[in-house]
Amino acid sequence: MDKYDAQILHELQVDGRLSNRDLAERIALSPAPCWRRVKRLQDEGYIESYSARINHRKVGLQIIAFAEVVLENHHPETIEQFLQQVSGNKEILECHSVTGQCDYLLKIVARDMESYEQFMSSRLLAVQGIRSVNTLISMRQNKLSSELPVTAL
Repeated sequence: MDKYDAQILHELQVDGRLSNRDLAERIALSPAPCWRRVKRLQDEGYIESYSARINHRKVGLQIIAFAEVVLENHHPETIEQFLQQVSGNKEILECHSVTGQCDYLLKIVARDMESYEQFMSSRLLAVQGIRSVNTLISMRQNKLSSELPVTAL
């Protein structure tokens, strides 16, 4: 990865809707080599996908919660069952296996506290193998970014 690749990744993280012509202009390359670089970055997995960032409040999702999950044990069957349940729930945006006081950290969205409570009691806490869940509710989102600090290697 050179400086042009890093610049391409930066510009596309800022605005994934850039045309190839505009992208090439921003990084001072002609359009053909720029397109080839973007294609290679996609083929090699640096660029996984393109998407739109949606305002969660505008679509009625007022709650962002972080759930610290502790499993009963770390047997492969327990972990597999937990991860299957996680992947089947659209309310769970992220699932991280973590170090520290819990096994997993989940980022969850919900319409309101009642919806969150319903999700927890009927779906998450119903998963066999969960010992405990501690919830942290976001009161205000002070920063939101998905832009990685990419530099040339």
